[in-house]
Amino acid sequence: MALSIGVDVGGTKIAAGVVDDEGEVLETIRRDSPAKERQAIIDTIVSVTEELKGAFPEAATVGIGAAGFIDADRNTIAHGTNLDWTGLRLADVVSEKVGLPVVVENDANAFGWAEARFGAARGKQNALIVAIGTGLGGAIVVNGQLLRGAAGFGGEIGHINVVPDGRPCGCGQYGCLERYSAGTALGVNGWELAQYRPAYAARIIELSGGDPDRISGKAVTAAAREGDPAALQCYASLTHWLGVGLADMCAILDPEIIVIAGGLAEAGGILLEPTKKAFAEALTAGPHRPAIPIVLAEGGQEAGLVGAADLARRSA
Repeated sequence: MALSIGVDVGGTKIAAGVVDDEGEVLETIRRDSPAKERQAIIDTIVSVTEELKGAFPEAATVGIGAAGFIDADRNTIAHGTNLDWTGLRLADVVSEKVGLPVVVENDANAFGWAEARFGAARGKQNALIVAIGTGLGGAIVVNGQLLRGAAGFGGEIGHINVVPDGRPCGCGQYGCLERYSAGTALGVNGWELAQYRPAYAARIIELSGGDPDRISGKAVTAAAREGDPAALQCYASLTHWLGVGLADMCAILDPEIIVIAGGLAEAGGILLEPTKKAFAEALTAGPHRPAIPIVLAEGGQEAGLVGAADLARRSA
């Protein structure tokens, strides 16, 4: 049994675990993330890795899943989107400290790989895994291999353009899919309704503490679970664009399955059923191709560290 250590670096926590070659997590550690302090984050990664290595000395590799653009060398953070470590050769730094080979992966690729290997897409050679939370990320598996692209930046699903000259995105472009299909987009949908139809959006405003400027995706989801028409309208807009975006991806990739993960996936059928409908309507040659199921992820909160660990083991 080959053991590997996976580390999932999030904005609020750092989770690490020892993972076997069947994707089973044998032990985990969680630490609060030291905000955006580069050295403190590195020190925490090293600390949890050394602790797990001490408990499982047979662990032979380390995989780190981190947000940002990861260079094709799977070592360098080419651009850190949330953390201040652009240009950092993270794998080298951690490897020198812990004495094991280290591989760095984009966090969306890491969790997506876990779903492809051990979760909802296991057994499939071609899969599209989409994580919908505050933003929208994902992973693409083609012929059993993770698609990284020439520079290592492949799979940025959230930044395909769906609305020309649309909402501004943090990436610097306009009209990106995540600006219409992520949790923040759901909050924006609710805020817009509250500005122009406050009586209609009354329940959403109430669940936001009575302040329209505090409307969030969580408040909209809570109202939608109650059957509130305004909240369901917010979801209708989100799922329309999500279905269109997924259909665009399928016109290029032709996957066997689409897996939806992330915090917004907890909305279940409120998200899934209208997305499937919009997807079917937008899918090129839809009636003439094999069905592409859209399902919810199975990996849970540990998927990121499981995927990072497995990818590191496979690179050894």
